Amino acid sequence: MASALQNATASLQSKIPPSATNFTSSKPVNLSFSATFPSLNLSTTATTANRRRGGSALGTKMSATAAGSYASALADLAKSNNTLDATASDIDKIESLFLNPAAHDFFANPTIDLEKKRLVVDEFAKESALQPLTANFINILVDAKRVDLIKDIVMEFEKAYNKMTDTQLAVVSSVVALESQHLAQIAKQVQKLTGAKNVRIKTVIDPSLVAGFTVRYGNSGSKLIDMSVKKQLEEITAQLDLSDIELAV
Repeated sequence: MASALQNATASLQSKIPPSATNFTSSKPVNLSFSATFPSLNLSTTATTANRRRGGSALGTKMSATAAGSYASALADLAKSNNTLDATASDIDKIESLFLNPAAHDFFANPTIDLEKKRLVVDEFAKESALQPLTANFINILVDAKRVDLIKDIVMEFEKAYNKMTDTQLAVVSSVVALESQHLAQIAKQVQKLTGAKNVRIKTVIDPSLVAGFTVRYGNSGSKLIDMSVKKQLEEITAQLDLSDIELAV
């Protein structure tokens, strides 16, 4: 799966031009917010106006509200279609796509025609085996010029998914990829600690840990299990009293 996603992302990047060019569409595509996501009721114009009036703090709050609304609408529809797990898998793929700066800049660029962006979305959806629902969701964000919310939408969707399925998210960071059996053991331990019905593992590679691993779980990752060499080194350093050490001349 990881290899396929990397290939799809690489293929997508090769299709993204180094500079923005205008594209004239001969076949306009109409996407309906109300038809596809009936629970979604957002006003981009109102959001923009509120940002101007209220400043950056209000703008951040409105963005968070918008991201939560988009995520909830997608999660509700996926649940009603019995595709919640498949949609969660798609969300992971979308997150990986938009971690690519070239992809993010392409979709956020207002000088590139919407139809050209839809063609790229269709290509990515095909190569990554996205559900039509999820591909359409990306197109809706592109049309609404809300690609900047992708990161927040991913976070909000995870919260909605976890709540719907009684799932605890555990983010495992390590220097190298851990074996599947080790991840399974970590999942069992987190399940014992939280009492959650399910545990979902998300892995992150972090060279700064030197060796070992860390596990973040709980509300917004508020709890930490730190089994890294980095922590051990920091504890040893803190215990050393270098003021009593005299260097030989």
